[in-house]
Amino acid sequence: MKRVHIVGRKNSGKTTLVVDLVQHLTASGYRVGTIKHTHHHHELDTPGKDSHRHRRAGAAVVGILSPGMTAVFQPTDDDAHDGSDRYEKLAPMFADCDLVLVEGNLQTTAFKVEVWRAAITEAPIASTDASISAVITDDPVELTVPAWSRSDVSRIAKLLLEAVARD
Repeated sequence: MKRVHIVGRKNSGKTTLVVDLVQHLTASGYRVGTIKHTHHHHELDTPGKDSHRHRRAGAAVVGILSPGMTAVFQPTDDDAHDGSDRYEKLAPMFADCDLVLVEGNLQTTAFKVEVWRAAITEAPIASTDASISAVITDDPVELTVPAWSRSDVSRIAKLLLEAVARD
C-alpha cells in the first residue's frame, strides 16, 4: 500500500488538506484511498443494530453489504492500536489505489508530512520529530525539513506521489 500520513495538531487543517488532495488527485485520474487514524475510541457500528449485536456476541469480523456501501468491522485489542500490521491487513482493500492518504498517526514509520498553522500552535511537531519529512504551511517557519506551500495543492500532490514512488 502506497501511503502517506498527513499529521498535525487539532484544527491544523489535516482533514481539509486530505479532502483537497483527494479532489485534485481524482480529477487528475488517480485512484485515492483514505484512512482516518485516531487514538480516540469511536463506536463505528451503531449500538443495538444487528451488525453491532453480532460483533458484541464475539464475531471475529462483521461485514455489512448494502446497495451503496460495503463495510467491515474487525475488533482489535488495544495493544495493536498503532501497529503497522493493521495497515497490512487493510492493504488488499486498497490494492487498486495509486495512493492512500492517512489522516493522523505520528507513530508510524511510513512517510509523514505535517500540516501546520502558526495561529494554532507555536511550533510545528517537525521541530522535535525527525520522522516528519515536510511541513505544509503558508506561514513563515524555519525548520530543517522542507516547507511546502499549503496554497499549492497541485505541487503537494506531485511531491507526495514522488515520495511514494521512491519507497
